[in-house]
Amino acid sequence: MGGVREASDGAVETGAVTERRLHPVTPLRRAWAPFAILVGWAVHDPNGTQQRLSALTTTTLLLGCAAVVLGGAAYGFLSWWFTHFAVTDTELRIRTGLFFRRTAHIRLDRLQAVDVTRPLLARIAGVAKLKLDVVGADKKDELAYLGERDAAALRAELLARAAGFAPEEAREVGEAPVRGLLHVQPRMLALSLLLTGAPWAMLVAAVVVPAFLWFATHNLWTVLATGLPMLGGAFASSGGRFIKEYDWTVGESPDGLRIDHGLLDKAHETVPPGRVQTVHVVQPLLWRRRGWVRVELDVAGSANSVLVPVAPRELAEAVIARVLPGARVPGAAELSRPPARAAWCVPLWWKGYGLAVTDAVFAARHGLLKRRLSLVPHAKVQSVRLSQGPWERYRGVADVRVDTGANKTVTARLRPAAEAAALLQSQASRSRTSRKEARPDRWMTR
Repeated sequence: MGGVREASDGAVETGAVTERRLHPVTPLRRAWAPFAILVGWAVHDPNGTQQRLSALTTTTLLLGCAAVVLGGAAYGFLSWWFTHFAVTDTELRIRTGLFFRRTAHIRLDRLQAVDVTRPLLARIAGVAKLKLDVVGADKKDELAYLGERDAAALRAELLARAAGFAPEEAREVGEAPVRGLLHVQPRMLALSLLLTGAPWAMLVAAVVVPAFLWFATHNLWTVLATGLPMLGGAFASSGGRFIKEYDWTVGESPDGLRIDHGLLDKAHETVPPGRVQTVHVVQPLLWRRRGWVRVELDVAGSANSVLVPVAPRELAEAVIARVLPGARVPGAAELSRPPARAAWCVPLWWKGYGLAVTDAVFAARHGLLKRRLSLVPHAKVQSVRLSQGPWERYRGVADVRVDTGANKTVTARLRPAAEAAALLQSQASRSRTSRKEARPDRWMTR
């Protein structure tokens, strides 16, 4: 059996595998846990907490604070000391836990993305967080924190090994080259948010509702408890999005499409094209005159959902073509609307529905004020269903639902019943053929 010894650079050698520790500032990440417990206890019983604190002497309070600080420091240090990671020929291994040990074995051939995020405080400290998207995992595993250079080097090594490079070559390959596709100017992003109706509606509600409550109750706490969350929601839907999507850049590399964004917290994400199940082209009402669209994604096993926050339609379609090779976005004239009798099922809003089926995608649109066109590659369709309620059956229309690998459904609503039945059969056949002809989802090639 191989022994365990401390290497000169702080790594731990276990047999033939060299385990490494996280950055020394990492203990600060968890040192706040004892403080959070005390705050939670105090909030749970504020009156009792005040009585107990008033009964303590100054010396006792100081000793208690010192114990909490030392306890937090010890907890953070021990959690860091007993956390190791190692890269083997086939997997990334992460060992954590002081009393209850947990070892995560992340197979490199199951990696679909490795993202680097740098929150504001982490940027000041010169560290970064590595997040790993693994096929079949419900949430991302992460390594927090690593030095910025170490995080970039480890990311490049993991992607190189996942792409099939030998272990001795992976460290020498380095970061794959990237070609810029799109950059969203801050001015355009800010204007697009101002032309979105939701933030303004929430802001108006945040003013009107508290004012109504004040006249009805004359209770300041009720007004604050209602108004502050609504103001926070209005900020999150406008200012929060601007901070998150600031300096949005999309580039293409052999690893996939790379996305960099963020004003305070910098994020470096990767979208693996082979795992994209659906592309959504979103266009609010006030964007149409300028020809702007937003592009969102459904990616199997990944939380990455935005590809382009705002861009002219032509540039957005060029980026979509890199995600869905061989596919194009149908124009408004190519979309077939429901028959006029569908107005009895969904008055007025029936005009926002549309359908187009091309050689590459199943495209369905919905929304009258905020249009949303969903593109599903035929090879990504998992099942096709036809649904028809009593009133739809009476009016001779039906819905065709397409299920994807991301546990999402795209629906072509209010189609003529005969057309829907034919579409059900043709789409099922088209999807089987496309899956047979599709290339495997092995996307990381260099």
